[in-house]
Amino acid sequence: MFAMVLLTAVVLATLFRSRVGAVRQGLVSAAFYRLYRGEVEPESSVKAARHFANLFEAPVLFYVVCLSAMVLHFTGAAMQALAWVYVAARAVHAYVHLGSNRLQNRIGAYFFSWFVLLAMWIYLVAAVATSRVNAP
Repeated sequence: MFAMVLLTAVVLATLFRSRVGAVRQGLVSAAFYRLYRGEVEPESSVKAARHFANLFEAPVLFYVVCLSAMVLHFTGAAMQALAWVYVAARAVHAYVHLGSNRLQNRIGAYFFSWFVLLAMWIYLVAAVATSRVNAP
């Protein structure tokens, strides 16, 4: 989970740098960011803002499944491996989205991360259903 938090922080720093850079280059005025009206935000800033917001959508389910697994003491090697694969897929998604933004690559990374997230949930639910967890 901390790796996802770090990824979110990196994207936030990228967003901040892109917005400051846009203002310094005269692409948008600083006043635009008060209400987000009257001008058009540069594409690089829009991409970073959209990606930052995206990190508070599906990844919330990642945090919930991780915390649930921790509470239920279901944190074995398989669950940990799935969690790392999820974080890696999200990092690839961020790299593509904030870089080349090739839609085919971005969609592939995005849906792969969803597949892994669903696998984590199915694995946890199956463990609960078959009483393979050590609930407190």
